[in-house]
Amino acid sequence: MKTFASSISKVFYGTLIHSVSIKEIEYIRQGLLFIDNEGKIAKVVKNVSQDKLDAALEGVEGDKLVRLTGDQFVIPGFVDTHIHAPQYAFCGNGHDLPLLEWLDTYTFPAESRFADRDYARRLYTKSVARSLRSGTTSACWYATIHLDACKELVQVIQEQGQRAYVGKVNMNQNSPDFLIETTESSVRDTRAFIEYVKDVNSKIDHNPLVTPIITPRFAISCTSDLLTELGKLAEEYQLPIQSHLCENMNEIGFTMSLFPESAS
Repeated sequence: MKTFASSISKVFYGTLIHSVSIKEIEYIRQGLLFIDNEGKIAKVVKNVSQDKLDAALEGVEGDKLVRLTGDQFVIPGFVDTHIHAPQYAFCGNGHDLPLLEWLDTYTFPAESRFADRDYARRLYTKSVARSLRSGTTSACWYATIHLDACKELVQVIQEQGQRAYVGKVNMNQNSPDFLIETTESSVRDTRAFIEYVKDVNSKIDHNPLVTPIITPRFAISCTSDLLTELGKLAEEYQLPIQSHLCENMNEIGFTMSLFPESAS
């Protein structure tokens, strides 16, 4: 018969800090945080003094206990709701340029290199590791238009243990010749990416980490036809969608000129 103790893979003992509401933070001194074999929190016990520790851990093997030092504490991981995996290569550059010039000068040339799957794996390994080192345990990633490189990002995230939404970027207009898709290829590769992630997840016994997310880069880079087809994919697979809103007046004007039928 399976007992609670046998279902536990690790226990943290020390200070625990978390939010219990939008306005309230709870500090737990001498807390026990039990993690089960599926990597989920099974139980939290508060105010366990040293003399009561053995009783609180009854049945749990001693090597599963992690004692936090006086200057250590456990908090929920950070969630990054918008992050571009390929931009690790030039992080911090180009703050003197408005968005559309910045894309042409830095972003698009850098993203074109992800046609090389080996290069993609090297950069994505560093990008995800940097994110995790910063305490980001969940992220909503933009990749590039390249299907094979997107698959590598999924593999890297699985290997490093981050929970993530991952999107194959869609771009079929107003993009450089070296970084553009047709409507047909963009839809086809997006479907292939979704199916790839589904297949990866089907081979995991529990708690898959990656969810595909529909990712038109922004309205400027996608025709109405492409946006319509991506909407159909989102509905078919019941997937979320991520994109960018306009960030400056020039971008707003350009977007409105491309979609004159839109009200705003």
